[in-house]
Amino acid sequence: MEAAVGWSVCQGILQEVFGYPAFRGPQQDIVEHVAAGGDALVLMPTGGGKSLCYQIPALARQRAGLGVTLVISPLIALMHDQVGALAEAGVSAAFLNSSLSAAAAAQVETRLQRGEITLLYAAPERVTSSRFLAQLDRLYACGGLALFAIDEAHCVSQWGHDFRPDYRALTVLHERYATVPRIALTATADTLTRADIVERLQLQAARRFVSSFDRPNIRYQIVEKKDATRQLLRFISTEHAGEAGIVYCQSRRRVDEVATLLCAEGLDALPYHAGMDSQIRQQHQDRFLRSEGMVMVATIAFGMGIDKPDVRFVAHLDMPKNIESYYQETGRAGRDGLPANAWMCFGLQDVVNQRRMIDESPAGDEFKNGLRGKLDALLGLAEAADCRRVRLLAYFGEPSQPCGNCDNCLQPPDLWDGSEAARMLLSTIYRVQQQGGISYGAVHIMDILRGKSTEKVLQRGHEQLSTFGIGATFSDTLLRGVLRQLITLGAVTVDATAFNTLQLTEAARAVLKCEVQVVLRQSASAPTKKKTQRGANGTARTGSLLVPDAQQRYALLKAWRAEVAREHNLPAYAIFHDATLLAIAERAPRSLDQLYGVTGIGVKKLEAYGEAVLRVVR
Repeated sequence: MEAAVGWSVCQGILQEVFGYPAFRGPQQDIVEHVAAGGDALVLMPTGGGKSLCYQIPALARQRAGLGVTLVISPLIALMHDQVGALAEAGVSAAFLNSSLSAAAAAQVETRLQRGEITLLYAAPERVTSSRFLAQLDRLYACGGLALFAIDEAHCVSQWGHDFRPDYRALTVLHERYATVPRIALTATADTLTRADIVERLQLQAARRFVSSFDRPNIRYQIVEKKDATRQLLRFISTEHAGEAGIVYCQSRRRVDEVATLLCAEGLDALPYHAGMDSQIRQQHQDRFLRSEGMVMVATIAFGMGIDKPDVRFVAHLDMPKNIESYYQETGRAGRDGLPANAWMCFGLQDVVNQRRMIDESPAGDEFKNGLRGKLDALLGLAEAADCRRVRLLAYFGEPSQPCGNCDNCLQPPDLWDGSEAARMLLSTIYRVQQQGGISYGAVHIMDILRGKSTEKVLQRGHEQLSTFGIGATFSDTLLRGVLRQLITLGAVTVDATAFNTLQLTEAARAVLKCEVQVVLRQSASAPTKKKTQRGANGTARTGSLLVPDAQQRYALLKAWRAEVAREHNLPAYAIFHDATLLAIAERAPRSLDQLYGVTGIGVKKLEAYGEAVLRVVR
């Protein structure tokens, strides 16, 4: 590494500015490589410390006289929070986005040209505008561009779960400023998406850093959908009462319904979706970020770039479209490393809805087949009877061992051979089609198999079929599970263009001939046993394992932090994370020297808050 950007400089910044005694995982190698001027592609899970991988090189290179670091970020909320947190740590940072007045934006641009900013955050559409590029040209001409950091880099790929066309234009950075190093970062990218990022951003020569995708503090739990909202209420009340969480729903109408229901049950909940007025949406997001114990009920319009570290649970009331989306969304829980829970309930209708959206998409067949493959992988995870984490990590190409911290590991499900029930279902679909050449939906097929003499069954004469009533001992819930598995196996497809009717495929032949065994898990949606003062991972709630005196200190520190955050108009975690407060409460430091050794307290925060913290501790 260049002497001007020495390793000791980076290590010093880590401790003095951010208050961390040591790097985590591959952070050290990444920081060293980028600070020395190397290009990098970084894949690191949410909560793994991606921001430090460009913030520390930015500070190191700025101290060496190499200029400003430009951070490309897709979301205004993330820019605000990052800049606010950096300011608290004593770093000169700013953003340029639509929330600024013309006068305020002009002031930032003046500071930029004067070299007074270390990190500047901007959206891709602004960065690639001719006016902004002209400003970068002037900085480049005088050696004032230190680094380009492209956050949420998966947005550049059509195979990613959040494709944004504006990201494609970022190739101009390398073409126009070839000597400026670049670091592209993302938390979620399968092999196909990674290749697309490299090609689209011209990172062929960049060094690649792929961290473990494992988030060991998150417990994964997937249950069979029966009464989804009641299941959700039971989950929150028994596992996360009074804690912050996010609930994802597929539709805007569902978001509004669930938020209203949670409020009626006494929870502090807010809705968020693209159909709301933008100002109200922003107000709700700000309240969520700045409050403790609030539940945000949202569509996927909410979440990317949300930096709130104390989200204790993420719940899905509807199945996401693929594993990347699921991983990205669940990764918003437990960013502080403390126990958190990823809970999802799913059912046959979720499968049907997702298939229909793919089938009705105007995309080409190749792209649709790719989407179907991704959905099948998620279905496999949901139906799995083995370790959820092993399956999840395997999708990203990472081998692992059973985790001991998912529902299947903690309470292995009972399995049963559903091959006979599967053959009955397939036979019924086949005979119905043979009789009249018409296909029917799942409910009608199951009514025939269970021997229900409904009006529709009698009108069609389907009570005469040889399979009528032969599955009378099977429940609707059980048969729906079998049908989901058959869809996952590819033996049955759902025709969204024909009222969600069921169609047999060539793969059904192997099941009917007993060449494929259909092994199923017993219902996993039994009520959760009530837990008292227990957290998501079977551990006590945040702070409750402390001795009584330390618990009191922790409560007082949180109250003090909330007051300071209100005064500064910042989220509480921008002052100190919960983990920092826990460490202070446990250690009970009596001097500034003792306080400086606590993780998360750098020089600037020690100067700003040290004496106040010590007073609270006393």
